[in-house]
Amino acid sequence: MSKGRLEAFSDGVIAILITIMVLELRVPEGATWQALRPIAPVFLTYVLSFVFLGIYWNNHHHMLQAADRINGKILWANLHLLFWLSLVPFVTGWMGRNHSAPVPTAVYGGVLLLAGVSYRILQNAIIAHHGANSKLGAAVGKDAKGKVSPAIYAMAIPLAFINEWISDALYVAVALMWLVPDRRIESRLNR
Repeated sequence: MSKGRLEAFSDGVIAILITIMVLELRVPEGATWQALRPIAPVFLTYVLSFVFLGIYWNNHHHMLQAADRINGKILWANLHLLFWLSLVPFVTGWMGRNHSAPVPTAVYGGVLLLAGVSYRILQNAIIAHHGANSKLGAAVGKDAKGKVSPAIYAMAIPLAFINEWISDALYVAVALMWLVPDRRIESRLNR
């Protein structure tokens, strides 16, 4: 099966998710710098979620560039990833409006954890379809970042009930870790 429709569909879904998130931002009441203060937590959560969706879009793009073809298992694994990503606007809004509350912060981390797990499932499905020695299989290798990220999310979730700021810092740390697209795949594609 060709991968073109899968790429186009995934790109469209991620674009819609980003649009939904920005439409949830409310215009401040007033025309002073002080009017921005009440919406700062919502905006900062939006920025973090935008970065996460951008990271997924970039890495998804690179991963599919390494794939020559797809099958039904890959289609379902991709939908599984898109399901968890589709919850990002909801948890972004909830955490942003309740910034110091532990439950929205923990749920935000839960969605990020499950999106990360589903990304790994998709990656493994592509590798299984193409073989361990395929471009993607060789590029991924031991995938340290892919293993460390879910562990950090898993730590951040219960920490939200101790100190929400620690969880936020861990979420930002994972985003910073992934901010640069995966060079392992780029280098394999350029060979």
